Amino acid sequence: MLCQCLVNVMPMLCQCDLMNVPWDGFGLTPAFAPVFLYKRAFLKCPLSKRGRRCFVPEERDCIFIFSSVFASACCSQSSLEYEMEVVLIACGSFNPITNMHLRMFELARDHLEDTEKYRVVRGIISPVGDGYRKKGLIEARHRVEMARLATKTSDWIEVDTWESLQPDWVETAKVVRHHFEELKAAQRDEDEDDTVSYGKKRRMEEEYPSINEAKHPKLFLLCGADVLESFGIPNLWKPEDVEELVGHGVVCITRGGSDPEKFVHQSDVLWRHRRGIHLVREWVTNEISATHVRRSLRRGRSVRYLLPDAVVTYVKEERLYSAQSEQKNADVVLAPLARYTDAGPS
Repeated sequence: MLCQCLVNVMPMLCQCDLMNVPWDGFGLTPAFAPVFLYKRAFLKCPLSKRGRRCFVPEERDCIFIFSSVFASACCSQSSLEYEMEVVLIACGSFNPITNMHLRMFELARDHLEDTEKYRVVRGIISPVGDGYRKKGLIEARHRVEMARLATKTSDWIEVDTWESLQPDWVETAKVVRHHFEELKAAQRDEDEDDTVSYGKKRRMEEEYPSINEAKHPKLFLLCGADVLESFGIPNLWKPEDVEELVGHGVVCITRGGSDPEKFVHQSDVLWRHRRGIHLVREWVTNEISATHVRRSLRRGRSVRYLLPDAVVTYVKEERLYSAQSEQKNADVVLAPLARYTDAGPS
């Protein structure tokens, strides 16, 4: 059933000069114009009780064309909003992947969707390649397989191997850039599937830029507070990379004892992009860390319920995480430090 907001504006739509809009470019007919909303749009309407949002059906992305019509029909102070599709990407060692890594995705999705501005459609886990050269980092093939086993029961989180297969370490900004380009390419392919209306859609997008903006999912970096704070460590991140990452958007899951708000306040770059940095506090404290898990495994202690059961089984079968494996790369400079300082090869 259509909400009262739509009922109020339908007579207005019929009186407006809407018949000249190229509806067929969106697979619509003029007769169907009044009910064009279906998918992502909702109206923040003062007529709704106790500030609840009135959800309105949408058809494709035509909502932007009539924002002024809806606003004036409901109330001069009401504002039109829409849900932006978001893909979350987490980059890291995942050495090994833990339940907390998976929990971060769920926390981030709940937080973003509670704002009623975003809809999280996909999660990507991107294990770092062997070229990162971090102490105790086991082979990428094992870390990728453990991540696959951990996400086997998820219907929206997946593992991507592109970063792990690179022969040299790849900066996080380049990884995010790679996946963002893939998202845009997939969207272009989807648009071009309908060759009949493609040209008309392009003309609509040029006339109404908001339509084109909403079509492309946002790509947000998902990380812990330690990563956000590491942006300030000298020679660990390039300033332009930090600028690019926070420009895309960041969702930061905080741990007990961390103070990401303070770090955002102290960093000019993060402060400039503060509206794109989403800080999520986990009130159910969980201090699982891969470092502690590896230590328990070296000492023959149980890690059940810290890792997914399938990962625990894999670790045992492959005999991973021994005292010997923890010394791997012990005498090697971490790849970012080697690349950005004089410690690396000239």
